[in-house]
Amino acid sequence: MTDRAWIEAALTGARPQAMGALLRYFRDLDRAEEAFQEACLRALKHWPLKGPPRDPAAWLIFVGRNAALDSVRRDSRNTELPPEDRISDLEDTEADIVERLDNGHYRDDILRLMFVCCHPDLPATQQVALALRIVSGLTVPEIASAFLVGEKAMEQRITRAKRRIAEANVPFAAPDADERAERLGAVAAMLYLVFNEGYSASSGDSVVRASLCDEAIRLMRLLLRLFPAEPEIMGLLALMILQHARSAARTDAEGNAVLLEDQDRGLWNRRLIGEGLELVDKALRHRRSGPYQIQAAIAALHARAARPEDTDWQEIDLLYQMLERLQPSPVITLNRSVAVAKTRGAEAALDMIAPLSERLAGYFYYHGVRGAFLREIGRDEDAREAFDRAIALARTPAEAAHIRMHLDKLAAKNPLS
Repeated sequence: MTDRAWIEAALTGARPQAMGALLRYFRDLDRAEEAFQEACLRALKHWPLKGPPRDPAAWLIFVGRNAALDSVRRDSRNTELPPEDRISDLEDTEADIVERLDNGHYRDDILRLMFVCCHPDLPATQQVALALRIVSGLTVPEIASAFLVGEKAMEQRITRAKRRIAEANVPFAAPDADERAERLGAVAAMLYLVFNEGYSASSGDSVVRASLCDEAIRLMRLLLRLFPAEPEIMGLLALMILQHARSAARTDAEGNAVLLEDQDRGLWNRRLIGEGLELVDKALRHRRSGPYQIQAAIAALHARAARPEDTDWQEIDLLYQMLERLQPSPVITLNRSVAVAKTRGAEAALDMIAPLSERLAGYFYYHGVRGAFLREIGRDEDAREAFDRAIALARTPAEAAHIRMHLDKLAAKNPLS
């Protein structure tokens, strides 16, 4: 591994821990971010010459804190900066910071950082954008590409989020047990949004999209280390891993979406699937079922099926019924209808989703699924209308192309229509 590669890997891995500590010191997102960036610049300069420090996070915290304090002094008193070797020489100070981090300070720092990014005053889109910038360190152009918006608009979104955090006077004290329990769900939801930004999108920079999934999984692994006995955290990590394991089979050579039942299962990542299945089983043994665990259990049933026809649709239907009781949602019912179509037929599935027509009138997937059910029972004209509506609601060219494929099949079936 080159100097640049191992340094970038070390900086990425240490970022949440270092940013969390710097936020605790300065109680200001911008100053903490500037301090971390300055520490990274010095790491790029010194680590290739001196080798990696014993603890990269401790090094970055110490150097970043000193650099920021020197900046404050320079601005306020116009005093000269100390020599570079004094700022970057950790000596015994690094050992002291490492000891305090090992004793558990890092846990509260990272949680505080994540809690700030998913503050309830922020809309979900701002939470995700802020987390990607502050916790993960993605650049504004990368985040803008992921969200399919302009760089200026994304810069404004992140700036507004920081301003709202400052105006809300968010407390920077270590989160107590009650706050951790209350806000842990919000942190998990924010990380799932990050994952879905990469997983669900079919356009934009594919490298950035994949990096969002990888980053969400990395942060979820970190969260599980902080809460190793929390089954819903296990469930969400398992869900992400099992979904991500299918990524190589989700599109064809032209970039078109491939449905689950049509995917080449030989392309699925069996190592990731094994890890995900183990996590699902471990989570369910706690006997405290939650929405993430149930969704992971559904994904596990798909992953365990060697062929599409081996899928246990009956069990998937039962799991979706459990999910409907925990989180009533028209989208969950729409997803369940696919299992119903497999077990009881498309007519029963159409009856199930008929009451959803008003609430899901503007939802692309509703019209696509409905069109597929209608085509299956031979109502081709109604299917064509549903597919036309889906195309009108498509958010990306890939979504529209997928529906056109269904229309092409109808046209081939009825060439004179």
